[in-house]
Order: sequence, then C-alpha cells, then structure tokens
Amino acid sequence: MRERRMVELAQALAVAKSRQDVPAALRLFHPGMLLEVPAFGTTARGPAADEKALRRFFVSFPDYGVTLEGSASDGDSLVCWGTARLTMTGDRFGVRPDGSRTVLPVFIRFTFRDDLIASERFFFDLSVLCAGAGVSTDAVRRTLFPGGSGAERNVR
Repeated sequence: MRERRMVELAQALAVAKSRQDVPAALRLFHPGMLLEVPAFGTTARGPAADEKALRRFFVSFPDYGVTLEGSASDGDSLVCWGTARLTMTGDRFGVRPDGSRTVLPVFIRFTFRDDLIASERFFFDLSVLCAGAGVSTDAVRRTLFPGGSGAERNVR
C-alpha cells in the first residue's frame, strides 16, 4: 500500500475519533482489526470488541481529540506522532480525576490490509496522563495491572 493512502486512512481515523464517531472509525477497520493501548494493558480484536473498546475509551475521555503532526512508513506499516487533548472522567481507573484537560504527546503504529487499517497500537506516557488529570500514576497502575505493574509480569 502506498504511504499516501496509509496517511489518509490514519488521518480519517484521527478525525473520526476526535468526533467520537464510532461508526465512522469502524468503517476504516479491517474485520480482524487489533486495537492495543499498552499503557492501559488493553487489546481488542474484531468489530464487536473494537466497538466496545472505543465506546469505553470515549466514556473515560469524552472530549478526546488528536492531531497527527507527522508520520513515517516502511512500506508496510505507518507510525504517526502528534498530540492528544483529553479529560479523564469517571472512576474506571480507580481514582477521581480533577477535571483538568491534559495535553499528551502520542505516537501510533498502524498496519494495513485490504486498503483498511488492520492494527493500531496507541502509545503515550501514562504518568503524563495521570499528572494532567491530578491523579496518582501508582494508583492507576494498581487498577490497570493488579498484582504488578504490567511490565514486571512480562519479565522472566
């Protein structure tokens, strides 16, 4: 797939997600789409799981918006970087955020299949998100990764 088309798909997804337009986002996804957010330890694969993950994310961050500022491709995958602006709400992460809006550097790795997005791996610094929301990173990590930090569980 040409890099230009990959960037178009990534930009279209950024717009759909910034509008919390789940149906528009899902139309860009391959049926076997894999969504991953390593900072949260979450993965979702397939239309039903992807829809549930997106809706859950938008409940936690109802004003989410992302701007993609650059990209690089190896011909098979695309990495984009940019800025997300969002406000953590609710108690999903075991804490009560203070309502502050956070500006968060992000980078996203995409793969593609059949002219659709086949995977999205969304990276950001959990500590920056937590600091911006006025909550303890340690408390959030205890909720997300009971029994360990996540990284500790992967070390052998």
